[in-house]
Amino acid sequence: MAGNFWQSSHSQQWILEKQDLLRERNIDLKVLSEEEYQKLIIFFSNLIQVLGEQLKLKQQVVATATVYFKRFYARNSLKCVDPLLLAPTCIFLSSKVEEFGVISTNRLISTCHSVVKNKFHYAFQQEYPYRQNHIQECEFYLLENLDCCLIVYQPYRPLISFVQDLAPDNDQLLSLGWKVINDSLRTDVSLLYPPYIIALGALHIACILSNKETAKQWFAELNVDLNSVLEVVSCILNLYELWKAFDEKDEVPKILAKIPKPKTQPPNDQKPVA
Repeated sequence: MAGNFWQSSHSQQWILEKQDLLRERNIDLKVLSEEEYQKLIIFFSNLIQVLGEQLKLKQQVVATATVYFKRFYARNSLKCVDPLLLAPTCIFLSSKVEEFGVISTNRLISTCHSVVKNKFHYAFQQEYPYRQNHIQECEFYLLENLDCCLIVYQPYRPLISFVQDLAPDNDQLLSLGWKVINDSLRTDVSLLYPPYIIALGALHIACILSNKETAKQWFAELNVDLNSVLEVVSCILNLYELWKAFDEKDEVPKILAKIPKPKTQPPNDQKPVA
């Protein structure tokens, strides 16, 4: 891992401009509204989270997998690769990069079958259609699209440092900030802002939730771009508003039906992709 975020591929290649992000999504936004697109990202981020929990992965692995997922679709249309295939592929790759240990493809596919059948059956009318060879092939495609830039700097470490400075040993504040960072993975902030800015945004929300009035002076004395911090706060608060009114069981099947299906098909002896 690069010792300095600013020298890393994360900083130099994967902090994007919002207008560039919207331009790349133009194909998808011809068939989906921006709100529907965000709801789809929330849904598949939830899927990655549940897969990670079932596989007993560390949150760092889940977070990196979610960032891979978002980076891929920052450069590609949803119709290029089925998100239902890309999501576990991102977990497969992330588990290796984060040195968690390689997850066997058998176990991964088995978990996908179980999770789709038992927790997301409302969204998919068939069993999980992919096999080991699909995960392996998709991994190469994912690596190519990420330009082999696999190191992801997450906001968790800077959050710990900031909390220790602001309120040492305040486990409640750290826990709240940690949860907000987890939620932020369902937004675009990981594509738009450095991790320390995301950490400060999450901490700002955590301070509001815990009524920590003394934080105002601490934030005022920071030598950072506070406008960017407030933009992160706004993005996460907008997520909560959207999430609150999001009826996944009713809306997700309708949104999924709008997405053009990938052209690639599995071999004839496999179940159809779509």
